[in-house]
Amino acid sequence: MLRAINVLGKRMIKMPELVKLFENLDFQNVQTYIQSGNVIFKTDDGNSSGVLSMKIEQAILEKFGFDVAVILRTPEEIAAAIGNNPFRNPDGSLKENIYITFLENEPLSELSIAINNMAYLPDRFIIKGREIYIDCAGGYGTTKLSNNFFENKLKVRATTRNWKTVNVLSEISG
Repeated sequence: MLRAINVLGKRMIKMPELVKLFENLDFQNVQTYIQSGNVIFKTDDGNSSGVLSMKIEQAILEKFGFDVAVILRTPEEIAAAIGNNPFRNPDGSLKENIYITFLENEPLSELSIAINNMAYLPDRFIIKGREIYIDCAGGYGTTKLSNNFFENKLKVRATTRNWKTVNVLSEISG
């Protein structure tokens, strides 16, 4: 997942060009979902996700001329993130105004503890490992619980996707 591309006409990358870039990096079965930087691919590269992220970030910088944070998750990790959603309606069904912020790394515990004491009602969040689940009562466009908020407080790079997108990414990658 690429952070903040094709937002408000800035840091524009056409999806066919992005697919070609990933293919040139020897990734297979490359496909994108919508225009916001969701790329699904297969690799036999045995490197860690951190090394792969840096490889992709460097290629984007060289090709398009700007820095982009790349947050990687395996199909299993995306499925686990979906299964770990803590926000449910009183009848047990999942809420639909949920967003997941995917963190590059698990934040330091003292930073997580400090941020957990903050309240921005009616919006709520729960940190679970490298994911933050956000229940945005008024929608993501009005919440203070943005990527910038979490990156500043937790000192970790992040990107956020809505519940529908996360589920589609799971379906495509699974």
